[in-house]
Amino acid sequence: MRTATFGTNGPEIGVLGLGCMGMTWAYDVQSRDDENSVKVIRQALDLGVTLIDTADMYGPFTNEEVVGAALAGPYRERAFLATKVGIVPGGSGQASRDGRPEHVRRSIDDSLRRLGTDHVDLYQLHRVDPAVPIEETWGALAETVAAGKVRRIGLSEVTVEEIKRAQSVHPVASVQSELSLWTRDVLADVLPYTEEQGIAFLPFSPLGRGFLTGSIASFDELPADDFRRRLPRFQQDALKANLALVAKVKEVADRIGATPAQVALAWVLAQGRYVFPIPGTKTPRYLVDNAGAADVVLSAADLAELDALPAPTGDRY
Repeated sequence: MRTATFGTNGPEIGVLGLGCMGMTWAYDVQSRDDENSVKVIRQALDLGVTLIDTADMYGPFTNEEVVGAALAGPYRERAFLATKVGIVPGGSGQASRDGRPEHVRRSIDDSLRRLGTDHVDLYQLHRVDPAVPIEETWGALAETVAAGKVRRIGLSEVTVEEIKRAQSVHPVASVQSELSLWTRDVLADVLPYTEEQGIAFLPFSPLGRGFLTGSIASFDELPADDFRRRLPRFQQDALKANLALVAKVKEVADRIGATPAQVALAWVLAQGRYVFPIPGTKTPRYLVDNAGAADVVLSAADLAELDALPAPTGDRY
């Protein structure tokens, strides 16, 4: 896989990463298969997919354990390992935010233990805690860098103003937010700012939580324990309307000899120099398909056609 620099001062890594959340959490949990997930993560490394993204709250906690098992031994040095802190799971599927410095200090040690490593390459604030000034939380993340436990730190789902406030304390290496052909909010200000500042941008759900691949035709196809059943865009009427977006992506894909997933990912990759999409999968076939997007070239006409797609029906959450 071709590589790119992770922001202005980062290392060279594969342009596509692997989001591991769905391996243990949120999507069809009943089909969880840790042994298979370990194989998929290692296969990703063999394909040149070096950015492996997880978080302490996925599972909760079990996702980091699976990633840690996959990266044991010689595999760890081949990965650009990223995890997150700042969301605390609660009962009945609820979660809260915790940006207190003491929580960050405790959580990094817990994450390193579960991941089986002495450092992570990227430690991200999963969400800003409105009850704690971001400068305090970010200062605690900066301490993890000074302690040698973390190589660089990043933010997730933030505004430009929040990025600037964090930058006043310590350099921001990356920003992770949702970006896909049906979620483009960050194109207005956040992504242009990260490009200007040389900050890496990590789009999560670049395939529209799997919808843009064309593999979901109705609400009833979603597994009973799948959290997409709670999302507005996947409700039956909205889903039917949104199939028109998938049809257009497939039209472009058929024309250039690619798959819908590859076209959707290639569009995301084309949005900036430091953009590293992290599509998630636990299926070897889909992993290979996604990785192939790195070699897909969309023409100016293709990009314009995709840019012209209408907004989806339904909110993100």
